[in-house]
Amino acid sequence: MSTPRIAELSRETSESSIALRLDLDGTGRSSISTTVPFFDHMLTAFAKHALVDLDVTASGDTAIDVHHTVEDTGIVLGTAIARALGDKAGIARFGDALVPLDDALAQAVVDVSGRPYLVHGGEPAGFEHHLIGGHFTGSMVRHVFEAITMHAGLTVHLTVLAGRDPHHIAEAEFKAFARAFRQAVQPDPRVQGIPSTKGAL
Repeated sequence: MSTPRIAELSRETSESSIALRLDLDGTGRSSISTTVPFFDHMLTAFAKHALVDLDVTASGDTAIDVHHTVEDTGIVLGTAIARALGDKAGIARFGDALVPLDDALAQAVVDVSGRPYLVHGGEPAGFEHHLIGGHFTGSMVRHVFEAITMHAGLTVHLTVLAGRDPHHIAEAEFKAFARAFRQAVQPDPRVQGIPSTKGAL
């Protein structure tokens, strides 16, 4: 693909301030600072395993809760994905991955469909209440993927198949999504135009 698949944007609200740059044809390089350390760790893992270059600087009312900063970063990332993809011509469109992390196992399937939809399940009971890394609750994992899928126009099925450690479960989910996303957005030289019988995604 000759046109760079890069998006750079920012979002300011009374609750958060986000600046983000995304290169879909990167090498996995990242510079992440959201003031939420565990979320930084997850976004770094996403960039590394999706082979995208990602720069994020975010701040917000984390003294109240990390929710706004984390969710708003997901919104901006999803929007950046949609912009960087453009008309989606020449991409593989579909991707899937099954990723372990010690006790945890997660499966992700991604369709760059233009129809936002998230099916998410399998996290063990109580996961949503667990504090990971101090103040990132397990419930934020789903919130992030909701924000990304809705604003990127992705259909995503994300399922936890096994796991006991909350850190491992969350990280396996992000890595599985990253690997499936990498497959879905990669250029396929055999694809002529937009990979849809409708002619648009």
